[in-house]
Amino acid sequence: FLRGVVLEKTPDRLLIDVHGVGYELRVPLSTFYQVEPGVEVSLRVHTHVREDALQLFGFLTLLEQQLFEELIEVSGIGPKLAVAVLSGIEAPDLLAAVLRADVGRLTRVPGIGKKTAERLVLELADKVEDLAVGAAGPDGVGRGPGVQEAVGALVALGYSFVDADAAVRAALA
Repeated sequence: FLRGVVLEKTPDRLLIDVHGVGYELRVPLSTFYQVEPGVEVSLRVHTHVREDALQLFGFLTLLEQQLFEELIEVSGIGPKLAVAVLSGIEAPDLLAAVLRADVGRLTRVPGIGKKTAERLVLELADKVEDLAVGAAGPDGVGRGPGVQEAVGALVALGYSFVDADAAVRAALA
C-alpha cells in the first residue's frame, strides 16, 4: 500500500512522491484515468521480484489487485501482460468473461490470443468465482449488499456463480 502525491503519470506508469521518496508503479489504464498529477492518491501495491528487477504494480481497487495476482499465476501470463489485460477489459467484465467462458470477449483484449484466452478460462474459472460474488454483476451493473448476500449464499450451497447470479436476477425481476 502506498499513499502519496502523483508527480508524473503516463498511460502505464505513475510516479508517486511518498514523503520525499519517489516510487514508480506500473498501473492499468483504469487506475491511470482516475488519478491526476499533484493530487494525493492511495494505491494497493503488488511487489514483483525477479533476479534482475524489483517492480511495483499499483491498483486503485482490491478487485483489480486480486485479479492481477490471479492472472500472473496463469502459465504464460507475466505481470506486464496481466496489466495489459486489466487495461483492455474492466475487472467486472473480465470476471464475467472468465465465468461464462467467453473466449471471444477475451481475445478482443490486446495481447490475448485464442489459446491464451482458453487457458485463462480453464485456469481461472474456479479461482475467480469467489471474487465475482462481491463484484459488480456480469453485465457490469453494481449490486447492493442484499443481492451480493443472496448470490453468495447460493454459491455456498454449491451453485455456480453464473447460475446463482441468474437466479437472483430472475427473482428480482
